[in-house]
Amino acid sequence: MDRRIGALDVLRSVAILGTLGTNIWIFTDPAGPPAMLGFGGDPGVAETFLRFLSNGKFLGLLTLLFGVGLELQYRSAVRRGLAWPGRYLWRAALLFAEGALHFVLIFEFDVLMGYALTSMIVAYLIGRSERAVTAWMVGAGTLLVALVGLVTLALLTAPAGGTGRAAAYPDGWLDQVRLRLDNLVVFRAELVFIVPLGIVLFLLGARLMRAGVFEERGARLRGRLMAAGLGLGVPLNLLTSFAGPAWFMVDRYLMAPLVALGLLALITSITLGMKGAPGVLRRGLTNVGRTALSCYVFQNLAAGVLCYGWGLGLAARFDGLRPWWVPVAWGTICLLFMVLSSWWLRRFERGPLELAWQWAYLAPFRTAAPARR
Repeated sequence: MDRRIGALDVLRSVAILGTLGTNIWIFTDPAGPPAMLGFGGDPGVAETFLRFLSNGKFLGLLTLLFGVGLELQYRSAVRRGLAWPGRYLWRAALLFAEGALHFVLIFEFDVLMGYALTSMIVAYLIGRSERAVTAWMVGAGTLLVALVGLVTLALLTAPAGGTGRAAAYPDGWLDQVRLRLDNLVVFRAELVFIVPLGIVLFLLGARLMRAGVFEERGARLRGRLMAAGLGLGVPLNLLTSFAGPAWFMVDRYLMAPLVALGLLALITSITLGMKGAPGVLRRGLTNVGRTALSCYVFQNLAAGVLCYGWGLGLAARFDGLRPWWVPVAWGTICLLFMVLSSWWLRRFERGPLELAWQWAYLAPFRTAAPARR
């Protein structure tokens, strides 16, 4: 059991730091998040390959792990004889509020809001029959493919034309907040893709958990996932990455999640095969996984401080050094949070946001408890 939990902590860490590997290209662009919506420009071979290494894969991995977490919550409720989804809906509401604050104050492409909405749907499916779950997975998957196909077709048939370099992102923090609020619908449009993708991957993550993918008995299953995700998914993902901006949606929402399955299996197999006491790297990764919510939010804040005009302004200052300085920035932030999470957990049981979130989760149930005389 400890090994299984250890594998999950390492997987969460890789997923969280991997999402930064995608987001760091947004933070280090002087045009900021709005440039992400243009699907234009030619980043060059080196940058395209570097982006390929992270784009969508760790979002897919994180989404699978949210499904695993939901399955664990469901098991806990059943074991304790509690109503389901019951209090879980309050957990999802808090996650949505956390994501909304993260979106407004820090980063345009927050995923927590999408996960919260998805979990409210999947919570009602997690205990249903295999047939019902399969039907929902097929339905959500079909919707996702249709949406991705329509957007891809529109991009392929759009008139060719130079989009030019987007305008510089506002330097002031308040100006950035205002920009997010003024363009709320545009920046939150990704939820249309994240929710159906999330339904499929949440339910798939729960199924993999039940099938023993994180246990020794799941070796054969992990082998199949690696063959599909790494043997088939990586070449297809590499192809769509270099196919041009019009294939961005296929690359991110269809090919990358397939690779994520292979990564889940590979990392789990490596972790389960490790013997002896964890080394420095594994301890650092495990501690990031134990403080995943805090690290997800604060690593984006750290990237903002590093890159934006209200911080050190390195995005504009080092623009001429792209793409090579970007992985350095990512590695520096990753190392920082492995150190900080290890330092924090020597003093507290949970991460800072996890502590605040736990207090908020329990608060209404404390006040609702009848007073005893």
